[in-house]
Amino acid sequence: MHSMTGFGRGTHATAHVVIRVEAYSVNRKQGEVQFFMPRDLAELEARLRKHVLSRVTRGRVNINVALEHPGGAGSGVRLDLDKARALKASFVDLSRELGQEITPGSNDYLRAPDIFVFEEDYRVEEVWEAMKPALDEALDGLVQMRAEEGADLQAELERILARLDTLTCEIEEHAPSVIVNHRESLLRRLREADLEIDAGDERLLKEVALFADRCDITEEITRLRSHFRKFHTYMESADVVGRAMDFLCQEINREFNTIGSKANDAVLAQAVVHAKTDLEKIREQVQNIE
Repeated sequence: MHSMTGFGRGTHATAHVVIRVEAYSVNRKQGEVQFFMPRDLAELEARLRKHVLSRVTRGRVNINVALEHPGGAGSGVRLDLDKARALKASFVDLSRELGQEITPGSNDYLRAPDIFVFEEDYRVEEVWEAMKPALDEALDGLVQMRAEEGADLQAELERILARLDTLTCEIEEHAPSVIVNHRESLLRRLREADLEIDAGDERLLKEVALFADRCDITEEITRLRSHFRKFHTYMESADVVGRAMDFLCQEINREFNTIGSKANDAVLAQAVVHAKTDLEKIREQVQNIE
């Protein structure tokens, strides 16, 4: 079981370039990858995304890539003369329109996009070969941190799940007394109404039997215990289990809701409230599980 949050860093150097990669991930329902790197490397995004998603299934992974040339070699500036001429022509048109001479200054050329383009002199395939070891190192760190956080989450989930199991046992133990209390309540109300009915009266027994059938929570308790066992199985799994756990939380919530609606008893109702509070804590933690 892994968390969806983590961080890793990797570096790899060749004779021509130094690659530094940082990878960090946050919660997302699907697997997403976002890149922050020189735009001249955009053609590598498809390969990078495939490589990242082979290691991470859920969560958004942000990949930062920085390139350095030893000794600063390889940097250059490209001047786009066509864009510079177009800027000058636009000032001529503006001067003609306003009836006064307006000329572009050096700052106008510097601020205009894509007239001066700072670029690096490198071959994309060379960068890719250098980037893979750095990326793998960063992803190793990311996956390791996600595994460590997953272990912490598992410990917390096991603690809360143990409380849920205890509450379920208390509910099961108290359930028979609900029937007894209902029977005694019926007899008491009948006596208060001066209606003497024997405890073995068929009508009374039928009413108690119907009430017992309506309040029976045996199936709900059985399903809850099955869900708890399944939850433990998911926690021990190395597979992607976040969505399955979230669905299981919904099923557990449904069983407690049914018990609450059948309870007709203050003690059981209070136990259900406590159980649903703990279940909500589990659901919050599950949102961060891959």
